[in-house]
Amino acid sequence: MRLEKTRLFLQDHTIMSAQIDPKLLEILVCPLTKSPLRYDAPAQELISDQAGLAYPIRDGIPIMLVDEARQIEK
Repeated sequence: MRLEKTRLFLQDHTIMSAQIDPKLLEILVCPLTKSPLRYDAPAQELISDQAGLAYPIRDGIPIMLVDEARQIEK
């Protein structure tokens, strides 16, 4: 019983951490270009198509530092 509760908690936590608040996404912009971002849920990244950068999301927190972003093909 205890193992099942732990498993359910972990599943719920994983599902919740894999999502980003749509309202947060509306106000966040690329710190380099000030352009809108798009959310890549499977990769857990916020993408700036204009800058060609992907900002990581770690533990549900967007890391909006250019030095932490990875370069993507435009």
